[in-house]
Amino acid sequence: MCSKYLNTSGRVLNKKSEPTSMKVIETTIPGVLLIEPKVFGDSRGFFLETFHLDRYITADIPGPFVQDNHSRSAKSVLRGLHFQKQYPQGKLVYVTSGTVFDVAVDIRKESPTFGKWVGVTLSADKHQQFYVPAGFAHGFCVLSDSADFQYKCTDYYHPEDEGCIRWDDPDIGIQWPVTSPTLSTKDANAPYLKNL
Repeated sequence: MCSKYLNTSGRVLNKKSEPTSMKVIETTIPGVLLIEPKVFGDSRGFFLETFHLDRYITADIPGPFVQDNHSRSAKSVLRGLHFQKQYPQGKLVYVTSGTVFDVAVDIRKESPTFGKWVGVTLSADKHQQFYVPAGFAHGFCVLSDSADFQYKCTDYYHPEDEGCIRWDDPDIGIQWPVTSPTLSTKDANAPYLKNL
């Protein structure tokens, strides 16, 4: 059976999949994807598959995913923009409690979209996922009182390899929904993209 996968321009992507598959929406940067899993709900609650290897391969979301992470943050906390230099990570991110504004920035110097960004609002109520490919910086800020943020990674975390870019870099121009976020010392003192 063939499901219809629509991008933001309305172009249909023909992918073979099962009828219970998720919807994959392309963003303005190729490879950065918004995923809407199929949710089964009734008066008892809901059920969804947060990951199904065959379906994600069919949707051109590369793996393998080797590490899962879970963070909890308070309102107005902003984490990012983070990346790994020698061990870049692709990330499949989603929120299991609360609401966040999540951002991917293309930092591949040879890319035609270098320095461009995509932002989406993710909430536990909507169950959407956001795929951030390897070669991108990633960050998010919390819009609710608190948020639980979970993500799968295509490479292991290497603290000695981590890089960071200023959240308010004017050359990137992210339109964050917060003006005075709570930052770690590392994130507050991060360099601008042009200085990397």
